[in-house]
Amino acid sequence: MPSLPWKTFRILLMSLGGGTLLAMLLFLAVNLWMLTSTRSRIDLELSQCQPERVGIVFGTSHWTRSGARNPHFEGRMRAAASLVHDGRVAHLLLSGDNSTRYYNEPVTMWKDLRGRNIPDAVMTLDYAGFSTFDTLARARDVFAVKRALLVTQSWHLPRALFIADALGIEARGCAAPERPSDSTLRLRAREWVARVATLGDLYLWGREPHFLGPMEPLEITPRRGPVSASGAASEDDTARESTNDSSASTPR
Repeated sequence: MPSLPWKTFRILLMSLGGGTLLAMLLFLAVNLWMLTSTRSRIDLELSQCQPERVGIVFGTSHWTRSGARNPHFEGRMRAAASLVHDGRVAHLLLSGDNSTRYYNEPVTMWKDLRGRNIPDAVMTLDYAGFSTFDTLARARDVFAVKRALLVTQSWHLPRALFIADALGIEARGCAAPERPSDSTLRLRAREWVARVATLGDLYLWGREPHFLGPMEPLEITPRRGPVSASGAASEDDTARESTNDSSASTPR
């Protein structure tokens, strides 16, 4: 007959194996839940993205670890500019990390989009978008956003849309153009883990954004039709002239 220590060890192994299997099944189930529940609201081609008054652009680093321009940043900027120029989005909320004076995602996005002839009047900067959750919670509680088009890569959109649903924001996803890079596989793998953590943030430990502050509803100027480069420059000049000082040229 097996000795007592061996029987105890075998029971322990079976318990660990059962627990591991259960964890893997839960991990897969959560990911499939987010993917299937949001799939119908994600437009994978830029030309298919639905019109919306507000587009929320999620921040990311301008550069990769190797020092090259980040293709994910480039894709998001290209998508955001295209949506405004085509008249499908009236206002952009640029939300990202500004945790130190040397790292400022919102300002980097603002500068890039100005170079693509997007006027200051249609951009608002959120300096406390430290995470996907923070960006969306602040969009609702600080900038009074109730409906939005979320602009980011396709692998990020299911989690972003899931969080928006939980926060009561009516949202669709617009997938930014994407090309393979050294970081893509790592980011996709990390996203699978982040989806599971998001479930805990929303339903278990009641996560709150790092910073909120007073409400500052977006000032959205009605837009008619597509925006040309010359029209964007003209609108930018008009916005500057409508103030008594130089504050109009400062990111909000």
